[in-house]
Amino acid sequence: MIKFIAKLLGFVGPELTTQQLEEGTIVDVRTRAEFQRGHLPGSRNIPLQEMGAAMDEIQAMSSPVILCCASGARSSRATSRLKQAGVSAINAGSWRNLARKMADK
Repeated sequence: MIKFIAKLLGFVGPELTTQQLEEGTIVDVRTRAEFQRGHLPGSRNIPLQEMGAAMDEIQAMSSPVILCCASGARSSRATSRLKQAGVSAINAGSWRNLARKMADK
């Protein structure tokens, strides 16, 4: 039950396909300081509060844009914003969980 609620609230990322991971762009929406303390190799850092200013850059990225953060809350908000702007976006939840999923693929 808790897992279902966490997924519903955006705290648990979806099952990503290998194709999505290979073709998409991973964007970490944590702060720059958080990103510097650890992140996925090859991921881009665009903090949530800077997404509006970076919209042209984001729209030019390889699709889908796969968003992650510390818990999935900020990436959930970022996913909603990007979808409203017409960007193919996926909330992958926690960057650590995403790293585990990528290791399993």
